[in-house]
Amino acid sequence: MGCDEKREPAGGGLRVQDIPALTQDHCRMRDPAEVERIINEFLIGGPERMQIVSDFDYTITKQRTEDGGAVPSSFGIFNACQSLPENFKAETDKLYHKYRPIEIDPHMPIAEKVQYMIEWWTKSGELTSGFPFDQSEIDQIASKYTHALRDRTHEFFADLQRLGIPTLVFSAGLGNSVVSVLRQANVLHPNVKVVSNFLQFRDGLLDGFQQPMIHTFNKNETVLNETSEYYDLVHTRDHIIVMGDSIGDADMASGVPASSHIIKIGFLFDHVEANMKKYMDTFDIVLVDDQTMDVPRSLLSLIEKQHKLNLEAAKQRSL
Repeated sequence: MGCDEKREPAGGGLRVQDIPALTQDHCRMRDPAEVERIINEFLIGGPERMQIVSDFDYTITKQRTEDGGAVPSSFGIFNACQSLPENFKAETDKLYHKYRPIEIDPHMPIAEKVQYMIEWWTKSGELTSGFPFDQSEIDQIASKYTHALRDRTHEFFADLQRLGIPTLVFSAGLGNSVVSVLRQANVLHPNVKVVSNFLQFRDGLLDGFQQPMIHTFNKNETVLNETSEYYDLVHTRDHIIVMGDSIGDADMASGVPASSHIIKIGFLFDHVEANMKKYMDTFDIVLVDDQTMDVPRSLLSLIEKQHKLNLEAAKQRSL
């Protein structure tokens, strides 16, 4: 169902058709009334109950650029580093071609896939060991792709910082690349936390990845350490916007209280018709070939506007 269906909201409040970003042709929703209900809950709760959970590769970065240039994944940035051993890329490509089809196989149960993902990450860690490496190489390549963030990403992250909304960037890719791109794009504000796979070193040589291993199927808030500072920050924030480009990303908020209100936004680009039903069944809002942050920004704008009205009303009452 398109986003532009006209209807009165259940129980009053803001209506979907009053939100221009949600009435565009490329914006699709399975259940507009449910999206409407949750947006109104967000407005009641205000910024202090919000958190954002976002994938990185092809979610914060674009799925395509205007000039048709490819956007590398976070591991792709690492693989482009010149100092890597000669056989490294060939061996990692072999692993990719073996395990990637398993990762996206629509017929294999997830419990079975998990074992293969652990195998893939373990073998990748073994390959990424025993040679010297300098983070500045990643920084140099990442600097070429700061322009590859979705349009209005800077404004989106500025909105989140201004409103004090914790933002978790969850990536099954390489955290060193993720942090480098975000930092060089000037969006790695204090409210942004990156949970990903980070390189570790021993005696000046690469020694695989730090634990815990983050793969496609455990990329959710259950991996946040309950004693961590970030967990303390978000565990009471039960209004959540989840953003991703693959089906597995929709589960990134698993582990939050069952009473939470969650809007899941899916960016769909590849094989649109073949994937549409699955994305519509998984995400609340599906954005087809949308290379911007306009929809999540519009939700934040509504929350901020209502928050200001609430503060003004409280001020008037106290006079």
